Amino acid sequence: MATVIVAAIGVSLGQWQTRRGDAKEAIQAKMAARQSAPALTQENVALVDLAQAEFRHVKLRGRFVPEWVTYLENRPYNGVPGFYVLMPFKISGAAGLAGSAILIERGWAPRDANERTRVPVAPTPTDEIEIEGVIRSDAGHLLQLGAAEAPRPGAIMQNLDIAAYARASQLPLAPFVVEQSGEMKDGLVRDWPAPSLGIERHRGYAVQWYALALMAVIFFVVTGFRSGKKQRAG
Repeated sequence: MATVIVAAIGVSLGQWQTRRGDAKEAIQAKMAARQSAPALTQENVALVDLAQAEFRHVKLRGRFVPEWVTYLENRPYNGVPGFYVLMPFKISGAAGLAGSAILIERGWAPRDANERTRVPVAPTPTDEIEIEGVIRSDAGHLLQLGAAEAPRPGAIMQNLDIAAYARASQLPLAPFVVEQSGEMKDGLVRDWPAPSLGIERHRGYAVQWYALALMAVIFFVVTGFRSGKKQRAG
């Protein structure tokens, strides 16, 4: 009875982890399809639901708002500590997102090893320009102890709260960020990490649960065989 219970639990949990892995593989395939789709424009991105627009490429035209640059800390790149440079981008034009602003993750810059509060200063175009990037629902979330300070110009932040940023800056921010791509000769690295869905972890857990079920069956067979031999010998 104990063998049956343990084996059933192992198989059941193994199947659960397998289903979770399959579901995340489907999400990964959807992400790949979106990334290969034609880029959205600022005229039509407002017509697409954020859940459907995330991971899509987008082209935007407007101006950066350099006075509201901020920095996300604890964002390493190839093992080197650094920041993600955030800057609002005011959209120009007459349709779609025109008149609103979008927070742009401009790129990564290393942290000063001697002066940790020193922030990188990236050259910023002052003219109206066109930029490209990938839509993300947020900038990722790291464990944070204590309450976050209100955003302010030049702030070093652990996490991004778009609503709080909009209130502090008085900018009509869109409810998403854009990871900028392309070359701008500003010294920032735009090699963004791919989203991790943990598919391999679910596969590994599934193997462990199936192995537990198999071990329970093997244990039952081996101990039963030995018990039988003892009984025959007696």
